Amino acid sequence: MPQGTGEPARLLKGVRARRVAEQRLRDEITRGAVVPGQRLVEPELGERYGVTRNSARLALDLLIAEGLVERIPNRGARVRVMSGAEVVAILECRQVLDGLLARKAAQNATDGQVDRLRANLGQLQRAVAEHELLECWELIQEHHRLVAEAASQALASALVERLQGRIARHRFQLLLRPGQAQRTLAELAQVVDAVAEHRADAAELAARAHLQSGIDEMLREPAGE
Repeated sequence: MPQGTGEPARLLKGVRARRVAEQRLRDEITRGAVVPGQRLVEPELGERYGVTRNSARLALDLLIAEGLVERIPNRGARVRVMSGAEVVAILECRQVLDGLLARKAAQNATDGQVDRLRANLGQLQRAVAEHELLECWELIQEHHRLVAEAASQALASALVERLQGRIARHRFQLLLRPGQAQRTLAELAQVVDAVAEHRADAAELAARAHLQSGIDEMLREPAGE
């Protein structure tokens, strides 16, 4: 190993390593492999992801900035515990922003962008029918990315992406509930149809309704969950 590093030369380092660690940790938090309150130890993360300790630290710093991870004085980093009320508040903000993006997408989408939205929806329909929930989750994220791309509203897109990181785990857990994938498919189909037909009011309403269904589900949970 290089003198003074204390880490094997095979470990990734630099910007690529930080991105690898950041994405893998975000995915683990989202899917529940790493749970709220769980400690995140830099050397352990580095070993698990094949990156240097410094790269793991930088990835943690980025997730702290997003509100997904927190540092506790004298105790280190841990996955942030979020209350149901905080998740609802974020979803309410998302509702406004997603509505804006859907409206802008309906106004600005090109034929090619509409085709990509419809193709993604077709893939989601198949994944729902085959009960491939992990694939469903990835396709839902792709739907939101495609809407944002068509909207051409960079600030709203950046805000949505930042907020999504904080509630991704809750949204993924919601998708696992019986019937939720089918409901989500129907809601997103309404967004895509409105965007494809350049009906701005309908697109905004459909996007807001999709977020409202998530808010309603969160409010039905017992307090403290």
